[in-house]
Amino acid sequence: MIVFDDAVVTAVLRHMNDDHATDNLVIVRAFAEPDATAAVMTGFDSVAGKWTATVDGADRPVRVPWPNELTDRASIRREVVALYKAGAERLGIELDDH
Repeated sequence: MIVFDDAVVTAVLRHMNDDHATDNLVIVRAFAEPDATAAVMTGFDSVAGKWTATVDGADRPVRVPWPNELTDRASIRREVVALYKAGAERLGIELDDH
């Protein structure tokens, strides 16, 4: 398993939570907690992303596997987008432009 350094993780989390909060919720609803009202990405490794999902007012940890294992920094974006697109399709919602 690849573990990314703190600077990479911090940058990805900031980007996902600041610029793609709706995408986080799509991923969490599609693959873990269908009734989530909020989701914040809290971490990731080469195998899965980690979120905190809010369900019925309570926070729950969520782990969602990537479609393909992350191999380097460039693969992070590719797999997050793939997961978002698969989640949107699963939920039957229109895709945002990524």
